[in-house]
Amino acid sequence: MKKHILPAIKLTLVLIVFFAVIYPIAVWGMAQFSSNKGKGDTVEFKGKKYYANIGQSFTADKYFWSRPSAVTYNASGSGGSNKGPSNAEYLAQVQARIDTFLVHNPGIHKSEIPVDLITASGSGLDPNFSVQAAKVQVRRIAIRRGIEEQKIDQLINDHTEGPLWGIFGPKKINVLKLNIALDAISK
Repeated sequence: MKKHILPAIKLTLVLIVFFAVIYPIAVWGMAQFSSNKGKGDTVEFKGKKYYANIGQSFTADKYFWSRPSAVTYNASGSGGSNKGPSNAEYLAQVQARIDTFLVHNPGIHKSEIPVDLITASGSGLDPNFSVQAAKVQVRRIAIRRGIEEQKIDQLINDHTEGPLWGIFGPKKINVLKLNIALDAISK
């Protein structure tokens, strides 16, 4: 029995020290090399502070709509809906999002709506969407704000971020930063 218990206790103590002390200090140390020292990507606009790395809710027609959230953009409780693709309630939610989008974006066909505008992300807090998700909303925003579509297209191009290190993931756009830039050119 001593043969198994003592090594198990030693291993437990080593893992406690590693995961409770060494690992958190290493993560904190790496965060000090990031912008804003690991405190999040903040953006100030009109005297208010926003976190650009946490999804925000935008539903007004004059803004780019953000990706839906299963946790209503509550950063204290990240998570998905956990409903499968054949769940009737989930399918009804997606259909309602499609219907709402089509009502607010006349001239767009159902097949043109990118999936990231009608489905929530796994965390429910995704601050980004695809370039296609931005482009499909240009006409509505141009009409609501009285801005030429070319100006909005240029804004989309200016705010498009490439894949991580040029190879990992798709191109994406931060919705909050794009909408702040949209407000800036609308004045």
